[in-house]
Amino acid sequence: MNPAPVRVMLCDDSATVRAALARVLEADPGIRVVSRVGDGQQAVAAFAALPPAGRPQVVLLDLEMPVMDGMTALPLLLRQEPRPAVIVASALTQKGASATMAALRAGAADYIPKPGAAGGGLRDAGFQAELLAKVKGWARVGRIPATPRPAVLLRPAPLNPTRGLKVIGIGCSTGGPQALTALLRGLVRPLPVPIVAVQHMPAGFTAMLADHLGRLGGPVCAEARDGEGLQPGRFYLAPGDRHLLVEAKQDGSLVARLSDAPPENFCRPAVDPMLRSLAAACGGAVLAAILTGMGQDGLLGCQAIAAAGGTVLAQDEASSVVWGMPGAVARAGLARALLPPEGLADQILAAVETRPRVARQGVMA
Repeated sequence: MNPAPVRVMLCDDSATVRAALARVLEADPGIRVVSRVGDGQQAVAAFAALPPAGRPQVVLLDLEMPVMDGMTALPLLLRQEPRPAVIVASALTQKGASATMAALRAGAADYIPKPGAAGGGLRDAGFQAELLAKVKGWARVGRIPATPRPAVLLRPAPLNPTRGLKVIGIGCSTGGPQALTALLRGLVRPLPVPIVAVQHMPAGFTAMLADHLGRLGGPVCAEARDGEGLQPGRFYLAPGDRHLLVEAKQDGSLVARLSDAPPENFCRPAVDPMLRSLAAACGGAVLAAILTGMGQDGLLGCQAIAAAGGTVLAQDEASSVVWGMPGAVARAGLARALLPPEGLADQILAAVETRPRVARQGVMA
């Protein structure tokens, strides 16, 4: 029996954009647009007017609208029952990036950047694939019961401390900002090694994401700079449109290198070149974690990490918006553990502590 289609509300002040988005979404039989409105006030009223069983599971919310803008409407929508997952649509500008991160802090599940006309606009195949994946993924994740699943351990203990660990590498894409948020919140103690990360994201957005992550009270977060020495306990994010690589100096210290090499897996920054550079610079003294995302970026890099003797972790399917990247690593037999982001944080802490910690929930592989 096929599952019921995902119910979606479109909120944008442009009737043309609403119609175009509806065509993209409803071309997928697994999605049904149940409401189209032109401002935030209409969105709140239309949501409340529908019977609870027919209310949208996902709201695609423009941020700049007359009468009531998206930021004003967002908390009002999140008070509705059942609570929808809100994906905000933002312009590919510095102002749009700032507003997007403010929306994520206010409770939005995710964002979708509006493509420019030069890139094909709403007809761009990449944009359409990302939109469909996020709508269906957040509808599925939103249906997961709030009660944590019991741990299923296939080995007698979680990850043991990793002798001589030098660096942690993280890769993510679709759904990544929220997964990174949950993971960093779980790092309740400073780490004795640096973290480097790639999130597939346009230029301009990564600086705002780093600022957003830095407000969580965990590691100090910033975009990586070329030639910068990597310091223990800090989080370095690849800038949009630049690959992030890591080199080892003669004294064993690590430095960041930014590269304009061609995209890999249709992405720049990409996870694979970062992880390959970690394997080359640090051998087996690397712990890699692959979080939610479309495609399989990170698979080849994790193969290099594993071949060098390093450790690979991956996000579990239930908590992933899209289990593409972590799923590819899991199916290849590379992942030591499959866990939600909070559980991955526990495993990272275990890798740098003198005594192992018990995983909160998930599957140990």
